Amino acid sequence: MTARPEHRRGPVVAALMLGMALAALDGTILSTAVPQIVGDLGGFSVFSWLFSGYLLAATVTLPLYGKLSDTFGRKPVLIAGIILFLIGSVLCATAWNMGSLIAFRVVQGLGGGAIQGTVQTIAADLYPLKERPKIQAKLSTVWATSSVAGPAVGGLLAGYADWRWIFLINLPVGALALYLTVRHLHEPGRTHARESGDGVPAKRGPRTQTGTRPRVDWAGALAVFATGTLLVTALVQGGVAWPWFSAPSVALLAGSALLAVVTFLVERRAAEPIIPGWVWRRRPIAAVNLALGALGLLMIAPTVFLPTYAQSVLGLGPIAAGFVLSAMTLTWPISAALSDRVYNRVGFRRTAITGMSFALLALLAFPLLPFPGQAWQPALLMLLLGAALGLFQLPLIIAVQGTVGWSERGTATASILFCRQLGQSVGAALFGALANGVLTDRLTDAPGDGLPRDLDSVAHALDDPAALTARAADFLRRAVDSAVDAVFLGAAGAAALCLLVLLFVAPRRFPVHQDPAPDPDPDTRPSKATDAATDAS
Repeated sequence: MTARPEHRRGPVVAALMLGMALAALDGTILSTAVPQIVGDLGGFSVFSWLFSGYLLAATVTLPLYGKLSDTFGRKPVLIAGIILFLIGSVLCATAWNMGSLIAFRVVQGLGGGAIQGTVQTIAADLYPLKERPKIQAKLSTVWATSSVAGPAVGGLLAGYADWRWIFLINLPVGALALYLTVRHLHEPGRTHARESGDGVPAKRGPRTQTGTRPRVDWAGALAVFATGTLLVTALVQGGVAWPWFSAPSVALLAGSALLAVVTFLVERRAAEPIIPGWVWRRRPIAAVNLALGALGLLMIAPTVFLPTYAQSVLGLGPIAAGFVLSAMTLTWPISAALSDRVYNRVGFRRTAITGMSFALLALLAFPLLPFPGQAWQPALLMLLLGAALGLFQLPLIIAVQGTVGWSERGTATASILFCRQLGQSVGAALFGALANGVLTDRLTDAPGDGLPRDLDSVAHALDDPAALTARAADFLRRAVDSAVDAVFLGAAGAAALCLLVLLFVAPRRFPVHQDPAPDPDPDTRPSKATDAATDAS
């Protein structure tokens, strides 16, 4: 896919933004309707799998979709992902109990994984290196808009219509994205442009014109899927559905470790592995994988624990608490859009270091907020955190996509997204255990018996203050404040770890790969823009 003039890229960009909106709206629009869904279908004890099942399916399939997009092209993978997501949406709208709804959410997740990775890859194909912040800023705007509009739309549909419309509303959005993709996304034929992990031309290209049939490592795909499924399930459900040191947790973690060894052996022998060794042998990609994994880890602090803090400690309602968190999403896309002005001057690595340094300061400042404080105080920190992370994440994604050719870009992009989402799963498990540990320690001196002993139960108890004495309510609020402070300190530790990776693992200069000229697109002439942004490396 060659870079196109702006007027020719418009319909494809619209298709990418609509496709990304499907994935971005998914969690935010559903979260506000959980009470109505549970009231209709039951299954309160397992409703968290509405989110965990989707996350599991989307995460573990990212490497497979990345490899398939490099092998067969981006267009068929994106089309298949959108169709699968829409099928899952229709099935979710017809669910008859919580079990069926969870199963259909997994189907949605299988489509969502294809959408997330492939949209990011096409965005890099569509724009030369110097122009990529344009499309990335637009995609970031989709996420920011979804985080604000999703809860409102979900609440309106659940309150004044029916929760099933939350899934049916995906159909017109997805249908338009599908039409624009089929009609306007054209991928030129590729010759033997592919390189091996050591920079040597490979024997086959991803979309060759020589008649060579592409090979798919289905054994590796199954091994990666099984390993990821067990690991993410252990991380998501450990400490929630069962204790961490119980038999289910030990069995899942041991099984995932065993399958990881099997996956390594299978992938080592595969001609076209799903997770090629060069993903970790190449220093730029390995460093960004580790850095984005740390980003996923620290993101759990604001996204999961800040709403609880805002409601339980500050006494805000759910909508107001959501707006405190949304402050981060307002500055993130703006900072990302302007990041090219920084990395074109000082380079990708220094820009990312600058962004993560400010993020570290924001995370360290959170425990210093007064108790109980005012809503504008955490909101101000979230504004700073969003700006810092926009300056951190986008340059690293663009840097990695610029180090590889067309035929490796899908795999490289999927690897960094996979590491980020795996980091989120690890962060949810780690920080959940940390918060509950601090809370339990504080509650050992609680005034009176019968008070809840974990974060979720405390938050529910504070929703009904009439059931608590003033002294007990104040004690619980201070305990929640201490628990969330500990989580933000843990997130600061993840930020510090990320800085160490950038300082000692990431290269000082990221190499820039020049794709060989593909066959011309019949609909448009190739743009004169090139990837000659070596000053930004």
